[in-house]
Order: sequence, then C-alpha cells, then structure tokens
Amino acid sequence: MGKKSINTDSLEKGPTRSTIQLIPNMPTMIFIFQLASLLLLLPPIQSRRTTSLTGPPATTTIKLPPSDRCHPCTLSVTDFGAVGDGRRYDTVAIQAAVDACFASGGGYVKFPPGDYLTATIFLRSGVTLVVEEGARVLGGTRMEDYPVDSDRWYVVLAENATEVGITGGGVIDGQGLKFVVKFNERKNVMVSWNATGSCDGDECRPRLVGFIGCRNVRVSNVALTEPAYWCLHIVRCENTRIHDVSIHGDFNTPNNDGIDIESSNNTFITRCNINTGDDAICPKTYDGPLYNLTARDCWIRTKSSAIKLGSASLYDFRGLFFDNITIVDSHRGLGMQIRDGGNVTDVIFSNINISTRYYDPSWWGRAEPIYVTNCPRNSSSKIGSISNIHFINITANSENGVFLSGCKDGLISDMKFSNLNLTYRRWTNYPAGLVDYRPGCRGLVNHSMAGIIMEQVKGLEVRNVNMLWAKDQSQWWNNPLDFRPSTVNNISLINFRSGLFDK
Repeated sequence: MGKKSINTDSLEKGPTRSTIQLIPNMPTMIFIFQLASLLLLLPPIQSRRTTSLTGPPATTTIKLPPSDRCHPCTLSVTDFGAVGDGRRYDTVAIQAAVDACFASGGGYVKFPPGDYLTATIFLRSGVTLVVEEGARVLGGTRMEDYPVDSDRWYVVLAENATEVGITGGGVIDGQGLKFVVKFNERKNVMVSWNATGSCDGDECRPRLVGFIGCRNVRVSNVALTEPAYWCLHIVRCENTRIHDVSIHGDFNTPNNDGIDIESSNNTFITRCNINTGDDAICPKTYDGPLYNLTARDCWIRTKSSAIKLGSASLYDFRGLFFDNITIVDSHRGLGMQIRDGGNVTDVIFSNINISTRYYDPSWWGRAEPIYVTNCPRNSSSKIGSISNIHFINITANSENGVFLSGCKDGLISDMKFSNLNLTYRRWTNYPAGLVDYRPGCRGLVNHSMAGIIMEQVKGLEVRNVNMLWAKDQSQWWNNPLDFRPSTVNNISLINFRSGLFDK
C-alpha cells in the first residue's frame, strides 16, 4: 500500500493548500475529505487571541485604511475654489474650507494673498482663520449677504464655539464707506437696512467680527478696518484674548465702535491700536454681568469715548483694570455711562495719558478727560450704583474738566484720584459751557466749565493732584472745584494744587 504525506508546516499557517499524495484507497480518500472539511471550519491561526495566565491577552495588530482626518489641519481656501479677485464672491469656498477643517478635528484655514469678497462666514469650533499678509477678507455690501436675523449680521461670526480665533497679519475689511449715504465732516449719514423694523434707524448695518456665546477666543495680529457698524463684538464669551490687533474705522462714521465686550468674563486686551469714529473699548451688560476685564498697552483715538462702561448697563460690572493706555485727540477719555440699573465696582484706571478736545456736539462728549455718570435712562429705568473706583497716575491735556455726577438714589461713592496732572487749555473753536448727560437723563445743560464738577457724590479722595490752567484763558477757567455740600459729602483733598501757566 502506498502512503500519503501531509506537510504539517502548512497547517500552522492556516488553511493553505497541503501537499497530498493521493492513492486509490477509498477509506483513505474519505479520511482526507473529512480532514479538509474540518480544517476549513477552523479560524485562521494568525487571527486568534491567546490568553495568558501571567499577563493581558495578546492583541492583534490590524492595519486600517488611510484616514481623511488630520489634527490640526491646515487648509487653504484656494484649494476649495476661492479665487480672491475681490469681484466674485468666495463665500461657498471659504465656508467649505471652514467646515472641512471642523470635520477633521480643527486647525487652520488660510487665506493666501488676494481679496476675498464674501457674505457671512460662520466660524466653527476648533478653527482659526489665518488671513495672511497681503490677504483681505472683504465684507459684502448687500443685505442678502447676511442672515435674516439682524442680530447675526457680521462678516465673520462664531456662535457657541470653543477654541476659535483669527490671526495671520492680513486684513478683514467691512467696506464701511460703501454704507455712507452722505459724507459729512460733522457726522456721516449712513444707510439703514431697517426694512423689517428689527433694529433702530441708521443703526441697521452689519458688524464686522462677532463671537457670541463662545469660549477660549483668540484674536491676534490682524487688521480690522472700515466696519459699517461695530467692529469686534464679544458677546457672552468666556476667556477671550485680543492682542496686537489694529482697528481703523472712518473718523466721521457713527457707531463704528472698536471693541465691544458684552456680558463676557475673563477678557484680556493688549497692544491694540484703535483709531475710529465711535467708542474704542466699550464694556456693556445686556444679558448678564461682566467680570474680570483687563485692557493695557493700547493706543486710542476716537471722536467719542476712548474707554466707556455702558451705556447698556442692565447687569453688574466688576473687576476691570485699564493700564498703560495712550488716548489722543478724543472727545472723551475715561467714561462711565450707567443708565439701566447695573452696579459698577472695583475698577482701576492707571498710567494713562489723555488728550481730549471738542468735536461737533452731535457726538456724545464735551472733551472731558474723566467722565463718570449714573442716572436712569428714562422714567422706567432702574437706578444702579458706582463705587470703589480708583484713578492712578493719570496725565491729561484737555479742553474741559472732569465730570462726576451720580443721582439721588444712585450716589457715586468711594472714589479716589491719586497722582493726577490735569492741564486745561482751549485750542478748538467749538462752543464751551455745556454739560453732557446723554444718553437720557438731562441731555445737554448749560454750565460753566470747572476743573472738577461733582454732583451726588459720597466719598472722594483727591491725593497729589496738580491742576494747571492756561493763563490767557482764565476767564473761562475760574473754578477748580465745582460742587454743592448738599449733594457732595466726605471730600478729602490731600496735596491738591491749582495754578496758571503760560501757553
């Protein structure tokens, strides 16, 4: 009888073909058939797991197909079809790049040099726009370029996102001058998209950049120019960092605020250059309180207030710090307009150089270097309070004096002036002799100028304050301190000096 031989090495490698010598013997053939059938039922040996009594189970290494995900990704809008010629809209390509970056786990969306005309771009979590030097993102000027809801009218908008930002050294341009109906050196007349009645008068215009309900926002090394309305809007955000940002708005355009921080907490602003028509840095409280805001090392020029708390002030402000700021040619320096019942406490202004002058009275402001007011906006408004405010190392060269005004049930209390040098002289031809309570309250009221006007104040310490007056203008500046004891109490003057100087 012949004998079959089986290659056992091949069995250890799984059900591969065996070398078999067939012989014409029926029992043997039946055995071979049964053995082959049994082997086919067994799983491949290389796929088995073996259990060890002395360690964890051995795992099998499985090679997966290549993945389309990357983290962090760097994508270019041009790879998605953006042309960057400033004429054709690149909205679809830009949004596709943002969405792809988000889907991949986050990263960077780059704009190479070029002009990218767009409707609203919706920024997503984990995505940073990198607008490179030589690149401009141009906001559309048609109403259909923006969402139906006017609260979402922004060129770039992030909603309820985390870890989002803008950087790169380029420009985001709102093309604000295309929204001017009539150019006027006093104040431009602006277009109004008030067809739906959802916003007020000529304030119906798109903002430039907005972050709403976001966390961990970063905006740096970018130029934001010519907003049609507010420029950079931070709303109900946590942990925002804004640094090395240049903001430029037309000097005659109303409502083109620089940075509006609204009901947001833990905000840090540094090394920003803001040159615009309306308020430059403006904390507000519409929907909740505002805590822990720091702004430092900035340069500001504005036709309105350089720094202004309010006038939207329905909730509290606490823990604000402004340091090492230069303010030039502005209508008002450091301001508070509390009108809606919010309380302001624990605020420090330090190491600030101020130059304020008169502009047309259609703009709020009367060249005050420091302006602190608390009064109800209207008869139905609640009354808030202002307390524990400290001004330290302030130098001002101004056409008007300091104005402090509380109200009967909302006194200004516990305020300190330390190391102030106030120089007063006139150099424009605008009329003086008015006190500005706007918005609301008493409007514009005739009142002679003074070094410091105080109303409804309880507790003011003036320490190391030097007040100088232009000698040839003394007929207008004949009252260093203007207050009535019936409304002003607990005033302390320590090393206070007042004198004339030759221009």
